[in-house]
Amino acid sequence: MNRIGRDVEITWLGHSTFQIRTPGGKTVLIDPWVQGNPATPERFKQGLKPDILFVTHGHFDHIGDAVQIARESGSQVVAIYETVAWLEKKGVKNTVGMNKGGTVDLGGIRATMVHAVHSCGIMDQDEGRIIYGGEACGYVLELENGFRLYHAGDTMVFGDMKLIGELWQPDVALLPIGDHFTMDPRQAAYAARLLGVKRVIPMHHGTFPLLTGKPAQLEELLRADGIEVLTLQPGESLT
Repeated sequence: MNRIGRDVEITWLGHSTFQIRTPGGKTVLIDPWVQGNPATPERFKQGLKPDILFVTHGHFDHIGDAVQIARESGSQVVAIYETVAWLEKKGVKNTVGMNKGGTVDLGGIRATMVHAVHSCGIMDQDEGRIIYGGEACGYVLELENGFRLYHAGDTMVFGDMKLIGELWQPDVALLPIGDHFTMDPRQAAYAARLLGVKRVIPMHHGTFPLLTGKPAQLEELLRADGIEVLTLQPGESLT
């Protein structure tokens, strides 16, 4: 176990899916893809009941189980406006549609939607075509005790990460490192420096052979900067 914040537990479920237990006793799920996720341990594939569910964009490996989990749990679902419109068509009731730059208060958890550089088409199996899902995004979550977590979503590095760091000062950043579909370790190291964070959790790596970036590469690149890379195995938690 690594101590990252008082009464905060972050569990990596593989790929970009994270479950967070908050100081206020809430469960947050980000980018719910567990059923078809080869990295997700079996014990997490059923029975997830988050209070709040965040979606960064509409690709299957980020939104794949959102409809089922939301229906079964009644969780509040937060996504960019167009993605929420699609979710509502699929029967999701408790939604919060928002856009970049906006902040919402979700019972003591403040969520700010921020930019990401990626695409956001939703493959609608019922219609057999790709639906426009708005734009990809990231989130800065401020938990009840003031702890701030930045989930970058799928993205390349971009200069305005410096603004995200200056405006919201996240305590930990969840950054993709896999390459091919997102930034690689070299870009992620640069992103960590722009953000000014002290701790990084790598994600979106190792799930498929195409995702070749490795946490050890990120660790090596950030060693001289004094930025700690908290490498998790799927199902492992930081408390």
